[in-house]
Amino acid sequence: MTSHPRTRGLTRRALLSHAVATVATVTVGANFICAPDAAWALEVTVLKPETMATLILMARDIYPHDRLGDEYYAAAVKGYDAAEEAEAVEAGIAALDAAAAGAGYAAYAAVPWEADRVAILRGMEASPFFQKVRGGLVTGLYNQKEVWPLFGYEGESYSKGGYIKRGFDDIAWL
Repeated sequence: MTSHPRTRGLTRRALLSHAVATVATVTVGANFICAPDAAWALEVTVLKPETMATLILMARDIYPHDRLGDEYYAAAVKGYDAAEEAEAVEAGIAALDAAAAGAGYAAYAAVPWEADRVAILRGMEASPFFQKVRGGLVTGLYNQKEVWPLFGYEGESYSKGGYIKRGFDDIAWL
């Protein structure tokens, strides 16, 4: 069998393994969560690792940014891995999994399509758990200085003389 020049080196098995690695954004271990490529890891102390993995996926579905890696979402929800938050978070994720089961899936993390997961989230967006996670993500995700350059934000400008002297009045982008 000869391979086509454009597909040389990419077998069906390799294509499927890359697709599975892309869909499975996090791998759950004994007391930690890590990326499939092991580029980052998160130790979980109070919550179950499965709960934290679902929380990270939920965070990505609430505020989806293709440019951001899961490590930023993991850092944004790490605060929920505390004793005072654990019971509410475990109950919230159990409700999320129950909603996914009502849609025919084993759990929220098992829903393969983002659109289907978003539909499940829309069904529970009035719940206090959803509102707490969504509200916490606003600061937890966007206050990370590491993500600012990914959005083109240079940070505060006061210490650098303000925005007016740093291109604020440059309307070349208009």
